[in-house]
Amino acid sequence: MDPLSARLDQVVARHAELQAMLSRGDLDSSKFTQASKEYAEIGPLVEVVQELRRCESGIADAEQMLADAATDAELRGMAEEELAGLRARLPELDRRVKVMLLPRDEADDRNAILEVRAGTGGDEAALFAADLFRMYQRYADLHRWKLDVMELSETGLGGINRAVAEISGRGVFARLKFESGVHRVQRVPQTEASGRIHTSAATVAVLPEAEEVDVRIDDRDLRIDVFRSSGPGGQSVNTTDSAVRITHLPSGIVVSQQDEKSQHKNKAKAMKILRARLYEMERAKLAAERAASRRGQVGSGDRSERIRTYNFPQGRCTDHRINLTLYKLDKVLEGSALDEVIEALIADDEASRLAELAA
Repeated sequence: MDPLSARLDQVVARHAELQAMLSRGDLDSSKFTQASKEYAEIGPLVEVVQELRRCESGIADAEQMLADAATDAELRGMAEEELAGLRARLPELDRRVKVMLLPRDEADDRNAILEVRAGTGGDEAALFAADLFRMYQRYADLHRWKLDVMELSETGLGGINRAVAEISGRGVFARLKFESGVHRVQRVPQTEASGRIHTSAATVAVLPEAEEVDVRIDDRDLRIDVFRSSGPGGQSVNTTDSAVRITHLPSGIVVSQQDEKSQHKNKAKAMKILRARLYEMERAKLAAERAASRRGQVGSGDRSERIRTYNFPQGRCTDHRINLTLYKLDKVLEGSALDEVIEALIADDEASRLAELAA
């Protein structure tokens, strides 16, 4: 028996064992919760394995029927037709099983901290950053995720310099983690009288939300400054020192929060962002150590990498990591077609990891 079949047998056996344990009803609450979680996690894989084995069994039966000289012409024709259909399905079922066996990113089920910053391009970059932030807001709505704005630094022209939001829901980080990087826009600004196309950019960072147990922060490693909040152009938002700036001395990471009127709330938000950044920094370090030889084209999280271009004159959106171009820019920015890009990125990432296992 090949190693893959042996592993699949173990998964199916474990699923049956868990089913028996849960049906007995003699587990304490902690063990019951743990067993239920494991049972639910491997259930989808077991379903695909069973489908794969039914397909393999059907192929064997059809081949045996065709090998039997006593099989009449009508049955032979039915067997040939069935065999062709099963053989066509087999590679996809085999691929699905292997993808489901790939090591999961432990952060995939986490909520995410989304940060959008205006890059090069002045006012036009700020307007584009606002477009991107709205795209993610609409995308979150379509997936029934909850999006809470943690920080919003607006310009006077409808743009944003920086926006930070917490997005919570099922599979948030798994779907949004490929969005980190530099997003570029090519369009004619409304203020451009000559009709020249300008190129601007915005940076997107998607971080898995971290709990206190994930990242232990020593208070002695923090410098916390408080100051008076200010709005666009320096106008005062309130008259108390409620804004908070936290500097993590070992890493040099600085996080500021001033949206809330309460210093306590601003500090809590800043700590949440700091934990997410430190957690992502550690994840990136471990990923680099585990895959030093990997090309890392998709999901590298390198914010200096230009990952996507939104070309308004041509109505196209191009993801440079996988050479995917969609001529439905309006639907991408509405969030409705963003899944097409994300699904392609996920598929490419799975294919790369499968290729590594086969190498």
